[in-house]
Amino acid sequence: MEKLKNEDPQIYQSIVDELNRQRNTIELIASENFTSQSILEVAGSVLTNKYAEGYPGKRYYGGCESVDVAENIARDRLKKLFNAEYANVQPHSGSQANMGVFNVFLNPGDTVMGLNLAHGGHLTHGSPVNFSGNMYNFISYGVSRETGRVDFDDVWEKAKKYKPKLIICGGSAYPRFIEFNQFKEIADSIDSFLMADVAHPSGLIACGLHPTPWPYCDVVTSTTHKTLRGPRGGMILLGKDFLNPWGKIAPKSGRTKKVSELLDSSIMPGIQGGPLMHIIAAKAVAFKQALSNDFKDYCNQIVKNSKIIADEMNHLGYNLVSGGTDTHLVLIDLTNFNVTGKLAENSLEKAGITVNKNMVPFDQKSPMITSGIRIGTPAMTTRGMKDNEMKIIVKFIDKVLKDPENIKNLEKIKKEVNEFCSSFPLYEEII
Repeated sequence: MEKLKNEDPQIYQSIVDELNRQRNTIELIASENFTSQSILEVAGSVLTNKYAEGYPGKRYYGGCESVDVAENIARDRLKKLFNAEYANVQPHSGSQANMGVFNVFLNPGDTVMGLNLAHGGHLTHGSPVNFSGNMYNFISYGVSRETGRVDFDDVWEKAKKYKPKLIICGGSAYPRFIEFNQFKEIADSIDSFLMADVAHPSGLIACGLHPTPWPYCDVVTSTTHKTLRGPRGGMILLGKDFLNPWGKIAPKSGRTKKVSELLDSSIMPGIQGGPLMHIIAAKAVAFKQALSNDFKDYCNQIVKNSKIIADEMNHLGYNLVSGGTDTHLVLIDLTNFNVTGKLAENSLEKAGITVNKNMVPFDQKSPMITSGIRIGTPAMTTRGMKDNEMKIIVKFIDKVLKDPENIKNLEKIKKEVNEFCSSFPLYEEII
């Protein structure tokens, strides 16, 4: 990076600072991970220079032969990884993947059901501050106060009452398996489509450590980072392609279009222009890695690590939403410790541990304050940390949360964290 260092030392320094932060801190944000060096190389390659609007073999620009190869490889690997008939790798994010699906399955004003944001859902599942909540009539379902799991009595009741055109299952802070089969039963009873947003557990699904959305879901969206450990981006999958039921036809031939065609058009030119070919190629590398036995071992350790954190936190008296976890994340309600999510996040960061504040079901505090924190294990598992390291991490967290405003104590813990992280090197090839 010598050229950058000389040309733009300010940006160079920001990268160095971020690299040092990643190296020296315990990264527990559930949506974050560390890509491989090869993915970083592809993401920073000359492919960033190429405009390729359209799809392989059907571009609006010339000179796309090489990037066509990369995108076809990405699609083929993704279909194999998830046993899907159709895959779109162009969405820039999970949110745009969701928007692309909504454009096909819904019209503005249509009724949709999604998991309440405060109960573990996502902004694109109907939050009023998001396009989804503004464009569509979203009805939120929640989790049970007693179990912290999806309240299917609530889902059934609202589904029958509001007759949503689309039901969304999955979320961003739901620590349990997504109950695809139960959602399918409800969707079928009201002739609704079922969409799964598996952005968080997608890597676990690919490895068979989480139930598969097939054959229950009509369409699936995901990100390509998080547990998949690829570059930041989105994707759309169909287990089986099917003729669209809305009577949309190809203008020249008069044939009924397949849903895959509508999804492709919805992404490009519908909501995006030129795809990010450097990121699509990096996705292809990630999908190849995810097809390996090493990745399966990695995902097994992710789940094991999150269960250890959950058990250790539980033994220390922390309230775990749903009582534990099936996946890569743990959601902790700090109400009984009289610590807000905001204070916990800030204090932990001062101690060299990054988490995110998070609303918990039936939260009495605002989204900017919250009563909880979300902890995820993908990133530190990537660094090679296992059972014993998770127990050490819990001790660090507990020390902070028991005395969150003791600056001297936080500084002492940070030094211990830095030393702890040094035993698990990260990106030694860089700088």
